[in-house]
Amino acid sequence: MYDTIAAPLSVLIVEDDPHVLLGCQQALALEDIPSEGVTTAEAALAKIADDFAGIVISDIRLPGMDGLGLLSALKQKDATVPVVLITGHGDISMAVRAMREGAYDFMEKPFSPERLVEVSRRALEQRSLAREVSSLRRQLAGRQALEARIIGRSAAMHRLRELISNVADTSANVLIEGETGTGKELVARCLHDFSRRQQHAFVALNCGGLPENLFESEIFGHEAHAFTGAGKRRIGKIEHAHQGTLFLDEVESMPISLQIKLLRVLQEHSVERLGSNQPIAVDCRVIAATKADLAEQGREGRFRSDLYYRLNVVTLELPPLRERREDIPLLFEHFLQQSSLRFDRPAPALDRSTLSSLMAHDWPGNVRELRNVAERFALGLPIFKKSVPDGSGPSFAEAVEAFERTLLAEALERHNGNLSQTSVSLGMAKTTLFDKVKKYGLGNQA
Repeated sequence: MYDTIAAPLSVLIVEDDPHVLLGCQQALALEDIPSEGVTTAEAALAKIADDFAGIVISDIRLPGMDGLGLLSALKQKDATVPVVLITGHGDISMAVRAMREGAYDFMEKPFSPERLVEVSRRALEQRSLAREVSSLRRQLAGRQALEARIIGRSAAMHRLRELISNVADTSANVLIEGETGTGKELVARCLHDFSRRQQHAFVALNCGGLPENLFESEIFGHEAHAFTGAGKRRIGKIEHAHQGTLFLDEVESMPISLQIKLLRVLQEHSVERLGSNQPIAVDCRVIAATKADLAEQGREGRFRSDLYYRLNVVTLELPPLRERREDIPLLFEHFLQQSSLRFDRPAPALDRSTLSSLMAHDWPGNVRELRNVAERFALGLPIFKKSVPDGSGPSFAEAVEAFERTLLAEALERHNGNLSQTSVSLGMAKTTLFDKVKKYGLGNQA
């Protein structure tokens, strides 16, 4: 539930001598280097989560697990974390062994504050570089994988994939806006799956699908006998999403009284079950989805403005299908192949008449409706249960333009955006093609 885009780099100091520990923290604080201290290796391991952003400086001689054991455990958990070991006089052989096992550096007691700061800065710089490289690799892999999940060649879909890949691996809260059926939960799952939290739970809650008297227990949890019928303890959705992602769909339907409680959880990063006064620390990213204008609802007093600003650190807008008609053939083909596999039938060929009907339809149900139409087509049924009423869809000119835009986009993609090759394949003058590319906003493909 942290609103920061990236966790700050810091130093975790493991030292059982309180005077040495305090001296190290003070020396780093004077140089504006954030640090935290613990006295055992076991406490250090408990502090280091999957998204730990920092380095570890540890004494070798510790009660319980020693520094070498901590080094080994950390290398198994995250081999990229730099570990600096502190050795006593005469422990040089042990330090050499530690370097062979992957320690970043070692310092021999007594060491000067300048030596501590210098080693810390070098290790933090390496950590920062390693995290940046890792993030870039994840973004690259994410962009490639997103092509298969967020389908579409339109400029809007290109922008959406770019935004998802840029913010997925952060802890920023995200608000997804879009009409029903535009794929808000799919986008939320992509944000989770391409983040460091992917190994933990993705917890989805439809805020409009629960009676108000059950909502509070569902999201916050309750202790046994907290109210009539509460026979045993229940872990709430927020607590279950610890270290993972909490997805609040139709968040605009959340009762105002519960919005206040959710805001407090977001601010304090802790939750209390019903019937308990014990706060439980939680670290989860919140992704909310809405089909309403929350800013407008806030002005009308139907949604808390302070909660709105907490949720929309990043806003992703999903366009309705009618505004990206060039994506219809590709999406329909994708859903048709899926449906044919599920029904164990060969995929029927998509003829020009059917494609024209698809392009002319207004798609009030958006992508969800298109998936249903593809399923009917795979079963050999009429794609629309009744003809589109007069005036309910786009005009003939609009349908022709949408079809032309689709053909141009597909030709540009086949020729990797090369205008000369595309114009030859279409039998179109290059100047005419250039004008149409500009008209339809196909610059991303070209």
